Amino acid sequence: MESPAAPTFWRFSFLQGRGLAVPYAGTIRPRVEELSPGLARVRLEDQRAVRNHLCSVHACALANLGETTAGMAMMSLQPPGERWIVTRMDVEFLKKARGTLTCECRLDPWPTEPGEFLGLAQIRNRDQEVVCAVTVHYKIGSR
Repeated sequence: MESPAAPTFWRFSFLQGRGLAVPYAGTIRPRVEELSPGLARVRLEDQRAVRNHLCSVHACALANLGETTAGMAMMSLQPPGERWIVTRMDVEFLKKARGTLTCECRLDPWPTEPGEFLGLAQIRNRDQEVVCAVTVHYKIGSR
C-alpha cells in the first residue's frame, strides 16, 4: 500500500525529470527515489539518449546526474534567507557506467557561517559498484 505522500512524491519526481525546475537537468530524465533533509537519491534509467559511442553512459550525463542529485540534497537543507551556487565540480570516472544507475548524496547540516560547502554524490550501478564520484563545491551565504 502506498503512503498518502506517495502520489505527491511521484508528481514531484515526474516534474523534476521533465526539467521544469532546472531545464538542463531534465535532459537525462532523472527519477527521484528519495528526498529528505540532507539526502537525495536519484535514478537514471538506461536509455539511448544518455549513451556514448561505447554504449556506456556519457560522461556529461554522469556529471549532470551527480550535480542534480547534490542540488536536490542542498535544496532539502536550505534555510529561509540562505542561498547557494555551484562554483566548481570534480568528477571522477571509476569504471564504465552501464545499465540503470542510482546516485546518492548525503550532506552534513547547513553550516552556520557563509563560505564553501561540499557535496559528494556517488553513482552506483546495479551491482552497487561506484562508477562515478562527483564532488560539487558550493558557495553559500545569506541573501
